[in-house]
Amino acid sequence: MRRHRIAAIPADGIGKEVIPAGLEVLRALAERDGGFALDVEDFPWGSDYYRATGRMMPEDGLETLKGFDAIFFGAVGDKDLPDDITLWGLRLKICQGFDQYANIRPTRVLPGLTSPLRAVNPGDIDWVIVRENSEGEYAGHGGRAHRGHPEEIATETAIFTRVGVTRIMRTAFRIAASRPRKLLTVVTKSNAQRHGMVFWDEIAAEVARDFPDVTWDKELVDAMAARMVRKPGSIDTVVATNLHADILSDLAGAVAGSLGVAPTANLDPERRHPSMFEPIHGSAFDIAGKGIANPVATFWTAAMMLEHLGEAPAARRLMTAVEQVCADGVLTADVGGKAMTAEVTAAVVAAIKGANA
Repeated sequence: MRRHRIAAIPADGIGKEVIPAGLEVLRALAERDGGFALDVEDFPWGSDYYRATGRMMPEDGLETLKGFDAIFFGAVGDKDLPDDITLWGLRLKICQGFDQYANIRPTRVLPGLTSPLRAVNPGDIDWVIVRENSEGEYAGHGGRAHRGHPEEIATETAIFTRVGVTRIMRTAFRIAASRPRKLLTVVTKSNAQRHGMVFWDEIAAEVARDFPDVTWDKELVDAMAARMVRKPGSIDTVVATNLHADILSDLAGAVAGSLGVAPTANLDPERRHPSMFEPIHGSAFDIAGKGIANPVATFWTAAMMLEHLGEAPAARRLMTAVEQVCADGVLTADVGGKAMTAEVTAAVVAAIKGANA
């Protein structure tokens, strides 16, 4: 039997609700399949851990995680703690510590869901957004000077390296080449950011020569936001910087119906370290503890994790079950339904165990 070691980190807010739901679904899949098992270890890291210890995770946390095949992550963020403490102390510490430089965010309108865009037809939205996940605008380079004085200064420096830009471009072109349309849009802002973004454009053109079967174009980030709303069918695979893709992928989740259905994979494509899989939606502490969080993003994220682990049939079974449940109208409030988290989870488990999953 194939065994996979999974580190589960629910962390904050609704992460503590959707990660257990995801694990319940994964256990049902493993039981149904019979060919693989998941050895899951839970880690209580996050904002509550910070309040108790002064750290979001132990000092040797990365060393502890090294032995796992994948990390199943909930969300980070707390209304009583600064975001720079929570985010940099846990999620970014893991992403950067393990060089998970490719953030992959697929987007589709699932059966039973409705896009807020009036003219969207079935299949118009079937995107993969590839986000550079290690440098760019989130490199953490900058500082503050003259604090508290009228001349106070804060700088935030975006860093683009040839290695970093080249590897994310190659990842994006490979993904585009693997998809039926073989179409890639490179998002830029080189009309205004004439150093880093011009560098980004130049490397895109260099890498494109190695992928002659991929049709590619460039789009300024502001124009891309408009294109996602006005011409969604013209888009397939997208690659963008850390900041631009962060914003655009949230827009993508919204036009697909809700951030509650949007998954993410933080990948080390070279598999030197464990990759981390998390839903996009964040900690959503305004609804935490109410039992109404949408677990679909977590289920889709779990399917991406299974694919990464080499369990493609189980991943397909999970997505079939999710689509069946959504089509049947078992939906949480964020997508127009009345179901609780537990009800959606139970329905997906039942669909996995049924003959149609």
